This record gives sequence, structure tokens and C-alpha cells, in this order.
Amino acid sequence: MEILKHECGVAVIRLLKPLEYYKKKYGSWGYGLSKLYLLMEKQHNRGQEGAGIGVVKLHSHPGNEYVFRERALGKDAITEIFGTVNKKLDEFDLADASAADVEAYAPFLGEIYMGHLRYSTTGKSGISYCHPFLRRNNWRSRNLLMCGNFNMTNVDAIFSDVVAHGQHPRIYSDTVILLEQLGEALDKENSRIYRQYRDSMQEPRLTHTIEENLDMTRVLEKAAPSWDGGYVICGAIGSGDTFVLRDRHGIRPAFYYIDDEIVVLASERPVIQTVMDVPRRDVKELTPGSALIVNKKGQVKVTDVLGEARNERCSFERIYFSRGSDADIYRERKRLGHNVVPAIMKSIGGDLDHSVFSFIPNTAEVAFIGMVGGLEEELNHRKAEEIVAASKEEPLTAERVKSIMDRRLRVEKVAIKDIKLRTFIAEGDARNDLAAHVYDVTYGIVENDRDTLVVIDDSIVRGTTLKQSILRMLDRLHPRKIVVVSSSPQVRYPDYYGIDMSRMGEFIAFRAAVELLKERGLGYILEDTYQKCLAQEKLLDYEITNCVKAVYAPFSQEDISAKIARMLTADGSIKAEVQLVYQSLEGLREAIPDCPGDWYFSGNYPTPGGTRLVNRAFINYFEGNTEKR
Repeated sequence: MEILKHECGVAVIRLLKPLEYYKKKYGSWGYGLSKLYLLMEKQHNRGQEGAGIGVVKLHSHPGNEYVFRERALGKDAITEIFGTVNKKLDEFDLADASAADVEAYAPFLGEIYMGHLRYSTTGKSGISYCHPFLRRNNWRSRNLLMCGNFNMTNVDAIFSDVVAHGQHPRIYSDTVILLEQLGEALDKENSRIYRQYRDSMQEPRLTHTIEENLDMTRVLEKAAPSWDGGYVICGAIGSGDTFVLRDRHGIRPAFYYIDDEIVVLASERPVIQTVMDVPRRDVKELTPGSALIVNKKGQVKVTDVLGEARNERCSFERIYFSRGSDADIYRERKRLGHNVVPAIMKSIGGDLDHSVFSFIPNTAEVAFIGMVGGLEEELNHRKAEEIVAASKEEPLTAERVKSIMDRRLRVEKVAIKDIKLRTFIAEGDARNDLAAHVYDVTYGIVENDRDTLVVIDDSIVRGTTLKQSILRMLDRLHPRKIVVVSSSPQVRYPDYYGIDMSRMGEFIAFRAAVELLKERGLGYILEDTYQKCLAQEKLLDYEITNCVKAVYAPFSQEDISAKIARMLTADGSIKAEVQLVYQSLEGLREAIPDCPGDWYFSGNYPTPGGTRLVNRAFINYFEGNTEKR
């Protein structure tokens, strides 16, 4: 399994009762804080470069902090953050504090909680890039705390728009630019209400009126229409409003739960089910293009902001990233394994008796269950045919029927991720040798030089782990043939909506196609594609097309799979014959019908920004600009 860095995880909580309510009912002032911790830990798989939390208090007195933020770097960031928070709460001494003091002064105990698990899609790192981001102001209603699971494909255009309005962003990143764009819209909303009431009331009543009448729908409608990308943007205003906005194609996921005590939103449904101990039916999906908004008074609404566009929910999210404990995702991953069975049967020549089936731990396990189910169906079909055929020749005996029915698939756990070796201590061939031992193998289950070993993985993207570790590990069992199965199709195109797959040369399918073009005298297609991509740079969004598809057009999926296998074994270190079997696009779409976003595989990007960037990625590849995305 290749480790892909990927989109972030978000968690938002809005308490709808006074803090004293939760103390009396649940025995803790930190009810909201505890729920935030659990939501973040349950989504730790979504980002391990860093984390951050933000808290807004609604009843802080002037002169005291009311927007709290804590961030940290590294895979242990959550533990570090909450350790710091707990230390500050210990210093406050909650045991002897009154309800009024907790409401007004206790650090990190408020009504609004926001959590973020970070993976950097821009390649930039450091604490200053960790969410949530904070836009400060001396008026509570102009303070903005923001985090998100997103990647924008038109950052240049958004940046130019922000600068054209007179702003001077201090950092060039999509997060800062969005923060400033939303901040400007928030400022204008404050000014609108100020102008409406300035002649009829005085301060501080005027300020309180502004806080109570902010229209976050208007703020989002002002800022968001220019965004091209996949996103779930979460925001909290210092005076008490909260919002979460999802992109109109539904590329990035968001789910929420509401009762009379709490509003909860997270990137994954089962996380909320577990943390809140509620049934699946009570956790709703945030409709694409819509915003979940809670105002200062605690009134909740889900409102359409951008309009729901064509469904492009990310299929890779379902295949790889999301927790398999979600009922739908579990079922889909099993189906992916089932759908690749016909291609597996072809690869083994129909010989089930001399084939051993296994998987690469741990994310491919569910697809493996589906694959085994499909293979069992095939075996049962064969058993039935054999019984019918035998009955025509002579009377069937119990022993004969039993001998047929006793045939079983040879299902084994071949690979064991026994130890995480520190491969950074070596270089070159020594490093590759260490990488080959990241997995241990189970000996004695493969008949030397006779059996075919079939292993399923959830995806094969770059091929590095396959070449340096998995194939070498499997070859130690001395099979006649190794068949590596990917439950997802060939990853041919970069992603620009939150997953770290942005350079053309990273994909083994792309490299294989390029080599095939050169081998078959079709190298001119690369130059033609480059020229067409250059021409696309001058076109408007609605005019552009994905020119990179031409690189793959001359070849079948099987052609590219065979070339990949030859590339992976070119050094002669693998003795067994190697074959790769990929899921078909049709098999993917049948298994995951409700999440048809498959641009990684098909090149059909959901927004113009994605198409523009894939053409630019090919230009960078062709020109040798390996540092550019």
C-alpha cells in the first residue's frame, strides 16, 4: 500500500445551552471540549502533519480573551494541543469557580468549538500554515476564525481579486486569501447593518444590534461564488455566528447532527455516530452548495448558497481515505473487490486450485473480502456444473459429492506489516533493501514455482512501494506468478482538490504510457500534446479541454498494465512472472454509483480549474519543471 497524503479533517461544535447545563447533566464544564477531542482523534487518519483548535466564548467580559486558538505540528499534535489546554484549565482551577466565572473567564471553554487536522496541499509547512486562521478586530462581530478541508484551483484569480479590492495579504496561500476575502465580506455586512441603524440608536446598543443581525448567508454569497475547487469551509465569528459551506459539486465531504443541545459537523459520518452515540439516520449529509449556519442566538438553518451542481463526490474518498466503518463505504469497498474478479480469473487462467489469494494490509482488507466473495461464487458455479456433469455419467455417491463440495479457495494472510523500519538511515540500494523488509511474509503456504500468488491492494499510484517492497517481499515465497490487483482503476491524472497527487511524472500509469508512445514510434504525440496545452493557457474557462488524454488514447488498460509490470521488474530482481490487474472504470462506477467524481482515473475534472491545471502539469512535465505542481 502506498501512503498518500490527502485532504484534511474538520470538526465543528456549537453548544446550544449555557455551559452550566452541560456541567449539571454530564458532570463536566468541558463537555464541548471533550467532544471536540474525540471528533479529532476519530479523524486522525485525515491529517497528521499538524492540527489546531479554536474556541469562541459568548459571555466574556471586555478586557478578557474570547477567541482562543491552539495549534501544533506533527502526528502527536492533537495530544500536544489538548495537553496545553488542560494545563491552562488546571491553572484556572475549575473546581472552585462559579458558573458566572466559567462563562466569563475560563480559557478554551465556550459555546463554539472548531478543530482541524492538517495535511498541506500546497507543500508548505510550519505552524503559521496550520488552521484555524484568525482575523482579529476590536469589534467582536468582525473577528473571523476559519479552517477548512479544501484546495482551490484558481488561487491566482482569487488573490488578484483580493488585491484589486485594496487588500494586502501577508501570505500567498489559499487559506489566507480566503480568510481575507471572507473578512472583507464580513466587514461589509457589519457596515451594512451599521448604516441601517446608526441614525436610530447609540452605542453600545448599536454594536449589539449588529452582532444580533449578521446575515452569514449574505457574507458567503458575496465571497464564495468566485471559488473554484473542492472545499468544506468552516468559520466562527467572534460575536457568536458559525457557518460551514460545502462546494457545489460535493467534492469534499461534510456531515452534521443536530439536537436541542448541540450542533456537530465533521468530515465523516461514522465519526459523528460514534462520538455522539446516535444512529446513522440522524446524521445528515450537508447538501453540496449549501451552508450550515448557527446564529448568535443558537438558531440553526441549512440554506442553499451556491446551488447544487452536477454530482462530483470524490470516489477516491470512498476507496481510500474515509473510515471503512461507514455502512455505505464498507459495502462499496466490498463491491470493488467483487467487480475485479473476472479480470483475476483471466489472469490466473481459471486455475483456482493452484492460486493463493491474499491482500496488502491494512486498507485493502474490505476489498479482499469482496474479492473472496466473488471468487467463491465462481467456485460454487464450477462445483454445481461438476455435480451436474458427474450425475450424467454415473450415479452420484455421497463421497463423490463431498469431494466436489470440499474444494475451497486458498485464502491466506501472506503479508504482515511486522515492523516500521527506519529506512532513512540508509541510501541507495541499502535503503531499497530495508524497504523490502517493511512487510514480513508467511512461509509454507505457496508451492514453489507452481502456485500463482494473487494479492489485492486498494490503489497503485506511483509504484514505488510495489517495486521496492511488496514485489520483493512476495517473491521470497517463490511463486510461479504474482498477480497484483488494484481495487481502483489506474490513476492517470493529478488531483487538485485536496489530495497530494499533482505532478504528472509521479504516476506509474503515465510513465508507462509515455514509454509505450516512444517504443511504438508515437513520441510525436507528446510534442503535440505540449503544444495544445500551451494553446489552452490563453483560453477562457468554458473553452478548455483536457489535452493530456491524448497520451493514453492509443492504448488499452491492459497495454498500460503490462508495461507497468515490465517497468517494475526491469532490473531482473524478481524471479516470478508479474502481472497487474486494475479495476475498470465501469467496475468503479457500478460499485460507487453515488460518488461519480473519478477525474483521477478518467481525466474528467469537475471544474474548469482542474482541467486548466492538468494541462499546466503536462507543460511542467514536458519542460522538466519538477518543482512545479
